[in-house]
This record gives sequence, structure tokens and C-alpha cells, in this order.
Amino acid sequence: MRHPLRSVLTTLLAGALLALGLAPAQQAAAVTAVPGYLAREAVFASPGNGWAQVERYLDSTSGFTQEQYPSDGRGDQDGARVTYFGGVKRPFSGRFLLYSAQGWNTAAGTPVLLVHGANDNADRAWANPGETGNCGASGCPGTGMAQALAAAGHRVFAIGFAHKQGDNLMQAQTVGDAVALIKARTGAAQVDVVAWSKGEVAARSYVSSVKPSWGRAYAGDVRRLVTLGGPNGGLDYTYAHGWAFSLATWPACGGTANAPSPHLYMTCYGTYTAQPCLGVLPTGGYDCFPGQRQLLARWDGPYGVDGSMQDWWTTYYGGQGLYTSGQGIQAAIDAGSLIKPLQQAGTPAAVPTYLLAGGSADIPGILNENRGASDGLVLTASALDTTGIRTVGGTALLTGLNHMELAWSGAAVSQVTAWLA
Repeated sequence: MRHPLRSVLTTLLAGALLALGLAPAQQAAAVTAVPGYLAREAVFASPGNGWAQVERYLDSTSGFTQEQYPSDGRGDQDGARVTYFGGVKRPFSGRFLLYSAQGWNTAAGTPVLLVHGANDNADRAWANPGETGNCGASGCPGTGMAQALAAAGHRVFAIGFAHKQGDNLMQAQTVGDAVALIKARTGAAQVDVVAWSKGEVAARSYVSSVKPSWGRAYAGDVRRLVTLGGPNGGLDYTYAHGWAFSLATWPACGGTANAPSPHLYMTCYGTYTAQPCLGVLPTGGYDCFPGQRQLLARWDGPYGVDGSMQDWWTTYYGGQGLYTSGQGIQAAIDAGSLIKPLQQAGTPAAVPTYLLAGGSADIPGILNENRGASDGLVLTASALDTTGIRTVGGTALLTGLNHMELAWSGAAVSQVTAWLA
């Protein structure tokens, strides 16, 4: 005989799940699928930017760390994200945000998880490209990929990382967490993942089971992986242009960009200074940009180095230049690039992977990659590099789009929508 209290509890739980938009056939999966190491800490309803809600989760798995941030605040969380992370500007890397777009509980089809790139957030990247005024074009739209995919009938979600330049292996684990939560929420067996820029390395690390020793392997729950301007073949952009990136980042020279420097020392206005936190290489106990080191690969063979820039040789190959000193790109690659390990591990054959590249090096306000065809940041040859991708679902080059526009332009949305159909 069925226990009456159990019957009442079952009825109440079913009603709660239906209130979340889950059909009865999805309820069993939703009840049992949320991993025990994931705790929901907060929910923010009606957050704007086309989102239905934003949730903050903590992954309690041992191994996540408190990553380092530049002391001057350039890498801190900002805007609404500070609220979402509980007022903490430098969150613990086991925490992440899960954004749910309008229609997540009424649309049909495979859910989609959007994974943003470096020095960014899910709001600006996917829902309001004009939030900061820098979308890669002179005019920025107020809506983006999230609203477009939702309008096309997809159940759309996005992840928000704790660290803007964080370790891709930890971020890969939280990508897996987000997929698990979406499966529980929707009852779907698999999720499509659309990853832009640095986010591609985290997403690809997840599906390829490239993980830290304490991490979890791929759970077989990604249907399709779409990369937008992803450095599939790696990049050497920071090292290939002499002192340009140190000028943009080094405080003593007036630099404020939340980006890594290829140097350990630099002379600014006659003073030789060190900024160990800003370096690509971990130095003196500092390591504020591990995620950028993991993207590195050499392209000096086919494309050379920008010889027009000051200290170009020593920046790329290491040594003491006229104004700068550093160990060069190979030392940084040896210290932890993920590009070769990802290519060697390979993506699962059961996960068709799609590669979208831009061909317009015209991002306003930055030094665009000019040694070969690029989207302004990532060489086209890297974005379309299929090494280690066992099932190539498709590739496309949109010559009129730069790196930023790949995440929101109509042409990019149309291509992604076609691949997800």
C-alpha cells in the first residue's frame, strides 16, 4: 500500500516542477539529475537583458581555488555581476552563474548553453553587446545571440565565470556543471554548446575530458559543439607584436587593460619596473592570467613576427630588449598551454563540432592582428584548425566580421541557427 504522506509529497513536488515548466515525462530526470556537489546559493528574477533569471551556484568539489586578480581591480567583476556574485568582486572559482533566457521553459528542442570569452560576461557577450560600448562596431545593438536563438525556438542558457581570465580547466568543470543543471531543468539528455573565443577552450576541454587531476570526465551530454572565433590552433597574438601589449597593460606606462603582458620588466618614463601579476608566466608567486597562457601556440613559422614593433625579437623569443625583458613565448607554452593536449586528446566522434571564423581585422581601439588573415585577434587559420576534431560538422568563414561581431551579428546568428537546426 502506498504511504499517504509520500503520495502528498509526490503530488506537491510534481506541482512545483510543473510550475518550473517541466513536463511530467521530464520530472524524474529533474528530481535525480542535479549532482550533490552543486548548491544553488541565490536566484535573481527578472534581471533584464532578455534573461528570465540568473542563478549562482557553488561547486564544492575539492580542487577549485581562489584565483588571483590584479590588485588595481582591472579584473574584478563589475556591473550586475557583482550583485549576482553576492557583492563579491573577486569570486571563488568554484562559483559560477547560470543565466536562463526568456522561453527556456516553453520552447522545444535541444537546449543551448552559451559560453563567453575572456575579460567578458554573459550579459555583454550574448544579450546586450552594447553594455560597455565595445562590441566591435561603431554602433552596438541592445540584443544579441541569446535573444535571437530564443526567438528561433531554442531553450537558451549561458554560463558566467567567476574569473574573467581564469584557468580553463576549472572553467571546463563549471561548463560541465552548467550542462548537468540544464539537463535537470529541462529533462533533456544532451545540450548544444556554443562557445566564443577563450570560452571555446573551456568547452572543448570539457568534451575532450582534458581535466585537472581532481576533475570529472566528460559525461557524454553534449550533442553539438559550435566554436566562434575559437583559438583551436592556439594564438601568439600577445607575443608577436613587441611591446604593444605591455604598453596597453603596464600601469607605469599608463596601461589599464585587463590583459596579460609578455614581459617581466619594462622601462616606463625612464624607470625600470616589474609587474609580476600581469605576466603570462607565473612569477614570484603571482599568476593572474592562467587562462591566457593555456591558449598559446606558435605561429611565427607561417606568419613571422611583427618586426615593426619595439623589442619584437626579444619579446617573442626571450631576452633583454631595449625597453623590456621577458622569457619568450616558448617558455610560456611549456608552462601550461592546453592547445597541444586538446588536439592530442581529440573531441569525441559522437560530438559534431562546427567552426566559425571571421575575416575582418577591424576591431576599433586595439592593435589588430595583421600578420595574416584574422578576425582582429585570432588568425583565421587557427579558428578553422580542425586538428583533433574527430567529427567536423561544418566550417564557415564570414569575411566581413571581426572577432567581437562573431558573437552577435545577424550573419553569425544565422550560421549558428542553421548548424543547430
